[in-house]
Amino acid sequence: MKSSIFALLLTISSIATVFAQQMTAEEKLKYEKAITERADKIVVGLGITDQHKSEKVRNLIKDQYSNLNDIHSARDLKVKQIKELQKDNKAERDSALARETRNTESALNMLHKKYLNKLSAQLTAAQVDLVKNGMTYNVLPITYKAYQEEILTLTDDQKKQILVWLTEAREHAMDAESSDKKHAWFGKYKGRINNYLSAAGYDLKKEGIAWEQRRKAKARQN
Repeated sequence: MKSSIFALLLTISSIATVFAQQMTAEEKLKYEKAITERADKIVVGLGITDQHKSEKVRNLIKDQYSNLNDIHSARDLKVKQIKELQKDNKAERDSALARETRNTESALNMLHKKYLNKLSAQLTAAQVDLVKNGMTYNVLPITYKAYQEEILTLTDDQKKQILVWLTEAREHAMDAESSDKKHAWFGKYKGRINNYLSAAGYDLKKEGIAWEQRRKAKARQN
């Protein structure tokens, strides 16, 4: 198992290297600047007073963005190759694409665990949560707050379940390669939450209308 995982990582690394070589020097600089700025914005909210530690955490986040990009870029290149080589053999093409999806998921899972271990060595659990939220546009706290404001009669158990699912969505979204795909993970789990609440007897359309009325009334008061 370990040897197969190692081989997988070597393959991803080699393909990512080829992909990186295809980028121009200007593109590399722009990309490096973009992920550094993205990481800096996240670190600002962590309240780290030690400059050396702050830079170390910033680099961990930046490197994670770069490593994720390597995996996704390697996957895209491999998928393109599979489709070209197996364009006349649907069964083989589908099998190879499914295998590539599994390989990519394995690589992402390994990277995810290593990244969180590195963050946890530098940050508190609360700060790690802030990093996760920063990498996923704060969708978890915003959505969790919205559910509680929309449905005022949620029980403690229902709130707990909603948070569990949003937290699971965030773990997946952290590894997604684009804003749309990060939001898609939350959309998937929001669908699960809505089904759960509907099964519990809530009329979500009615709750939404009442929530909108409360917000408009509050806005008029201000």
